[in-house]
Amino acid sequence: MTQAFDIVIVGAGMVGAALATGLGREGLSVAMIDRASAPEFTPRTAPDIRVSALSVGSERYLDSLGAWSRILDMRATPYRRLAVWDETPHPLSRLVPRRLTEVTFDAMDLGAPHLGHIVENSVTQQALWQAARGEPGVTILAGSGVASVTQDEEQATITLEDGQMLSARLVIGADGAQSRIRDMAGIGVTRDQYGQQAMVISVRYRGTVEDITWQGFYPSGPRAFLPLHSAGEAFPGESWASLVWYDSPEQLAHLKSLDDEALRAEIQSAFPEDLPLLTHIDARASFPIARQHAKHYFSGRKVLAGDAAHTINPLAGQGVNLGFQDAQSLQAMIREAVRADGDPANPHWLARYEQERRPANRRMMMTMDLFYHLFSNRIPPVHLLRNLGLGTARALPFARNRVARYAMGIDDQLPAVLKQLTERLPGLGQL
Repeated sequence: MTQAFDIVIVGAGMVGAALATGLGREGLSVAMIDRASAPEFTPRTAPDIRVSALSVGSERYLDSLGAWSRILDMRATPYRRLAVWDETPHPLSRLVPRRLTEVTFDAMDLGAPHLGHIVENSVTQQALWQAARGEPGVTILAGSGVASVTQDEEQATITLEDGQMLSARLVIGADGAQSRIRDMAGIGVTRDQYGQQAMVISVRYRGTVEDITWQGFYPSGPRAFLPLHSAGEAFPGESWASLVWYDSPEQLAHLKSLDDEALRAEIQSAFPEDLPLLTHIDARASFPIARQHAKHYFSGRKVLAGDAAHTINPLAGQGVNLGFQDAQSLQAMIREAVRADGDPANPHWLARYEQERRPANRRMMMTMDLFYHLFSNRIPPVHLLRNLGLGTARALPFARNRVARYAMGIDDQLPAVLKQLTERLPGLGQL
């Protein structure tokens, strides 16, 4: 027997679960498919090693889905300041010392209570699953992946690995960077692998919860501090944080080979002096980083969202925020398509979705690449240029605040100076 739905969403991560909830609220019947079950949350456990910096724009979207209050009921850490500076040792550094190049974005300057929240991915995902379960039109099918998808002029037929069969007017691929739905749709990608990799380390440190997230830039890549919540009664006077260390695969392989005590000492000496005193390492993981963009966002009755459509350098933690922007746009276009002729796969409205999201995603990809190329090198003229650029940003609060509003999802237009710079980056015209 084939179960019939308006929409089938493949991938129940943060973006897929957000789409399921939003489309369910539109009155559509939705099936959300994933091999995995919803992650569990236990308040006193160590934090998930995977965290995201959710922007104010993402918070508003999650609130509209009924998920933000659920997140706050679990745990989320607001950050009110974001600082960046250059740590590259070079004789030219004496001309522009760190105190003149450090740029701090402060919520007070924007009249906002915070710039965003650091939230564990599992917390966001669980809150969205809870919200999706509250929608009568949403069915969650966990424990089985997709074996095949066929389509005709009227509908798509989805066969699951456990033999279940579903039909839908539209299939949404929200199944990540290695999307099977994208492959099944015959949609190719452009991909650029970076020389660096990223290592994420979950740590405890001595002190209260910080309200600042920062990145110090080195020629080998940035090293970042993301504050999390208090460690509680089990570890009085301590707090959790997530550290990110970008470096060569060889260096990260060395770091992964160290025991916890040796790694803690290595981090304490290699990170900027702003890092609090670490007391414990809980978990570590590393992954390659790549820029990837689907050549098309839809084909027939299949459409892509989130990492299935694009991945970017995780330099500023913007990946999931872009995915939530995709979800909002696609939800709106599907609503208009259904109003127009009842078909959520109406190609006119799917094309509108791509026309809206592709340029916006490309702009953020180019912006992250601008920072990557500008900071990950030792070339003296570039080193001086970036220090002068940081100094200028420090001296021009209006421009600095425009950048902050763009990153927070308040403004959707990239500041003109960044737009001009990103348009001149080599190799990005193919995106």
